[in-house]
Amino acid sequence: MGGSFLLFSYLLSVFASLPSFTVVKADSDLTRPSFTPINRDLYHSSDDLIEQIKSLVHRHPDKLTVETIKAGNKGYTSEITVVTYCQSRKETDDKSKFRILLSFGQHGRELITSELALRILSILSEEQFLPKMDRASLNGTLDNVVIKVVPMENLNGRKLVEAGNLCERRNGRGVDLNRNWSVDWGKKEKDYDPYEENPGIAPFSEPETQIMRKIAISFDPHIWVNVHSGMEALFMPYDHKNRTPDGLPSQRMRLLLEELNNVHCHKRCMIGSGGGSVGYLAHGTATDYMHDVVRVPMSFTFEIYGDNTATLKDCFKMFNPVDHTTFKRVLNDWSAAFFTIFKLGPHQIDVHSKAAVSSMDKWVSIDEYFDGYLMGRRNRYGKKMEVLEVGMQEIRTYFRLFLLSSVLLLFMFCSRISKTGRQIVSAIPI
Repeated sequence: MGGSFLLFSYLLSVFASLPSFTVVKADSDLTRPSFTPINRDLYHSSDDLIEQIKSLVHRHPDKLTVETIKAGNKGYTSEITVVTYCQSRKETDDKSKFRILLSFGQHGRELITSELALRILSILSEEQFLPKMDRASLNGTLDNVVIKVVPMENLNGRKLVEAGNLCERRNGRGVDLNRNWSVDWGKKEKDYDPYEENPGIAPFSEPETQIMRKIAISFDPHIWVNVHSGMEALFMPYDHKNRTPDGLPSQRMRLLLEELNNVHCHKRCMIGSGGGSVGYLAHGTATDYMHDVVRVPMSFTFEIYGDNTATLKDCFKMFNPVDHTTFKRVLNDWSAAFFTIFKLGPHQIDVHSKAAVSSMDKWVSIDEYFDGYLMGRRNRYGKKMEVLEVGMQEIRTYFRLFLLSSVLLLFMFCSRISKTGRQIVSAIPI
């Protein structure tokens, strides 16, 4: 009897404890992190998006052309698709028109940017339309404009994201393409994150930046826009300084950004220099290179979307709209913003002013000379150039010291002559 009572008590205690186990399991499910997957109903795969763009070009050969540029070194290869829009292409040379260069998808995880590129090209080809857009007026503007669109700069990084690494921003071998340009390259802030901001072993070490550099220099654009996501912002140079450039061109850039913010961003967007607005300095960026080296009169970085409610590791949600309504709004708002640029840009800049840049502005710095020289030799000889890559910074340093020493010696020599001259004059009797 006593044993039966004890058994009954034991079973009762076991059953009584079962709900608590269930609750604990439920609580653990609630605290388990959940990551938002890619919404395949909204977003094209990289292959499908490029195929859609090529099909679009095929349907509109009178306005659109496409080329695929490939590059590689040390066993790593990449390719970039470039679409050029130009009405009445055969009538005049591109150099006589207002030129705009747009880059999307520089960071693999920012899928929404490449979707925007497809939308803009669809509107340019008149297969889609913007609400309240005066097409006749716009066509008059577009007659004098050439637009180059890079819809997916970082194809290899995008492939990694599609394979499941949703937070990947770097290229296929772990380099941040927006830290691989030569202006202020390689500097690291106190909060430097090697996973997020790896600048590569040298400026232009990556095939993607090599291709983009060649495009920019040969096309010589009046406007450059590097399109990203992660927040809502309209940035101008500089990224590596907490200030904007001086002078009239900077004022024109700000006026255009304020117009875009008022009309299309509904005053939500942050405006200013990237380095002064975002809270950290970025070194070796594309936009700073376009402004300082290519001398693009209007160089911008746009951030078109960001969800600050997403957790740190929920990268797809953080950088991309996940519902149809927001997805559509972002594409409509920012497509309209770019068509405002196409319309207002030529009025902000004298097309011929860029051609009249002084010869001093066309000089190539010693940094650019070494970058170009080593990039070409590196592509040709591969591993044999590693020693030169390592020594490049020392070469620059010694060259600068040589120039500084030469200037100081010249100054001392001139001062010596000046003093000698004064002594001779003072010795002449009056």
